[in-house]
Amino acid sequence: MTLTNKTPESKVQSLFNQIAPNYDKMNSLISLGNHQQWRKVAMQRLDVQPGNFAIDVCCGSGDWTIALAKAVGPSGQVIGLDFSDQMLKIAAKKVDEAGLKDRVTLVKGDAMHLPYDDDKFDVATIGFGLRNVPDANQVLREMVRVVRHNGKIACLETSKPTNSVVKLGWNAYFRTVPVMAKVAVNKYSEYHYLLRTTKEFVSADELAQMFEDAGMHNVTYKKFTLGAAALHLGRP
Repeated sequence: MTLTNKTPESKVQSLFNQIAPNYDKMNSLISLGNHQQWRKVAMQRLDVQPGNFAIDVCCGSGDWTIALAKAVGPSGQVIGLDFSDQMLKIAAKKVDEAGLKDRVTLVKGDAMHLPYDDDKFDVATIGFGLRNVPDANQVLREMVRVVRHNGKIACLETSKPTNSVVKLGWNAYFRTVPVMAKVAVNKYSEYHYLLRTTKEFVSADELAQMFEDAGMHNVTYKKFTLGAAALHLGRP
């Protein structure tokens, strides 16, 4: 399945630079605080080991990067990669405050063309970023390329409920997101775009197929909050 974002990458980059200062606040508001629990479950299922080398693609403000850094311990290393300077600045501050600078490297880079050799990492993650990249299939292939055979790849992303009643409620709620953003942080148009990418993103079943098409096996997924989000796991 082909999944591409037709918005120019430079505009998406500018958007994330603009929303960076309030990104964490809006994530908590939109997900009703559930994103923290979703990530906790993701880490449990990933079972990251001390000493692992991990990469967090589209790391944003660094929450998953920090969770990975705590899991790999002093003997491990984590790369947090993002194309937004402002997101990386916030991530750097959070990493410093968490006392994890010894094991975290933040890199400005392109998720479509990861600047690393093949078979480099034990673990690769992407959280709420796959729906906003120019070509989601290409990003998944890159993650497969840089992760060692039988390593672990995880994607935590918004999804589409399949139950018709739940879907109606989901659509009604997400239509309010740009209005919430306008009231909370005065960013209506930016969150109208993010609402569109959420609605246009694939279902959990379709994303599982994309994982397999990218070269992963043992693909599984878990839905959260009646299907509003999903965690996908696979191995190269």
